[in-house]
Amino acid sequence: MFYHKHIVKKINTGSIAEELSIEPGDAVLKINDEPIEDIFDYQYLIQDEYIEVLIEKPSGEEWLLEIDKDTDEDLGIEFENGLMDDYKSCHNKCIFCFIDQMPKGMRDTLYFKDDDSRLSFLQGNYVTLTNMSEHDIDRICKYHLSPINISFQAMNPALRCKMLGNRFAGEALKKVDALNAAGIEMNGQIVLCKGVNDGAELEYSIKELMKYIPNLRSVSVVPVGLSRYREGLYQLEPFEREDALSVLSLIHRYQDICFEKYGLHFIHASDEWYVLADMELPMEDRYDGYLQLENGVGMLRLLMDEFDEAYRGYIEENDALSAHKKGYEQKEIAIATGYLAYPFIRDMCKRTEELFPDFKVNVYPIKNDFFGELITVSGLLTGQDILSQLKGRRLGKSLYLPQNVLRSGEDVFLDDMHLSDLEKALQVPVNIVKSSGYEFFEALKKEALS
Repeated sequence: MFYHKHIVKKINTGSIAEELSIEPGDAVLKINDEPIEDIFDYQYLIQDEYIEVLIEKPSGEEWLLEIDKDTDEDLGIEFENGLMDDYKSCHNKCIFCFIDQMPKGMRDTLYFKDDDSRLSFLQGNYVTLTNMSEHDIDRICKYHLSPINISFQAMNPALRCKMLGNRFAGEALKKVDALNAAGIEMNGQIVLCKGVNDGAELEYSIKELMKYIPNLRSVSVVPVGLSRYREGLYQLEPFEREDALSVLSLIHRYQDICFEKYGLHFIHASDEWYVLADMELPMEDRYDGYLQLENGVGMLRLLMDEFDEAYRGYIEENDALSAHKKGYEQKEIAIATGYLAYPFIRDMCKRTEELFPDFKVNVYPIKNDFFGELITVSGLLTGQDILSQLKGRRLGKSLYLPQNVLRSGEDVFLDDMHLSDLEKALQVPVNIVKSSGYEFFEALKKEALS
């Protein structure tokens, strides 16, 4: 009999799988006598308190394991393929696609366009729905897998076809109706392109998307990212300050409408809009619990609030403002970040210097020469740009970088430069700070007091 064989990569310590002697290299064949197509089936089938798991050992021997456990308790198995199936790639020709704006010669994985609903469920990726079959929709509804994150771009079907370069993109919006009818939680995204889906089209999209509240919990509006590698692509212009003010005015108006009617603000502008408009960021309560952090919605507000809480907590516990006005040996470090976060990081460092007068922090904004100066987020900075712009600058005893400049779980920059190579070239230790205001303050405090 043919089975989908899902090879075990790792067993978590103290897990059910470890107790049952499941090992890396084993294959999971069936659960409750049901074949496992992918992660959707697996997550659904392991929910019960009693399950039977068919395992094949590398020798070919099969074990049928009877497992009593808590409802929804995980088995502690990590598979070689996180989806337990092949990844689905995107076949759209989106006019705003950043991958199409990548230079040649980079590693192959950077050119892969995913459009897989399973990655939406597992990792929070956004999908266009154009790559989802009715079978996929039925399984999401059957297993009630949520949230599903959707790239809407426009609710005008003809305009969506144009923006995604796919004549079926407008028709794909009907799948949202099926997800909504099944009570599937969703989040949405609109990549705004100047003169394309902004203005009246954006307002129309907001009105249409409001019909899916409360299952559609939030929608972010982010400006299109434009690199310098756009030759032969659809002509798009960058947004200016007046554009940002107009976008924010519209979003704020509908936030007020949604909050009065539904008790949530629903439509959210990414941080870039506020920086471009030179407006203060909204307070925490406008973000509805930060549902869109991965789209840069509220990241700076959360960072500042966490930093402020840690800062004030330290003062209250240590009477710090009086305790640290004594003379200590001068300490100096450096921090590099993208232009978007620079003014906020600089202000937090100035506050820390006031707290510890013998502590100096040199904060350097890094211009993105690699992709172009319109790209201001730190997550798209390269090692070569950081190196070229910091060489010869005052770095002090160590350099700090935000975690998102590195590939997830690795010490490699987007351009394949290793962290160790940067350290050697700059002749200074390089430390990575997680994207938390608490951890940022703790890192600065540790340096100031060391």
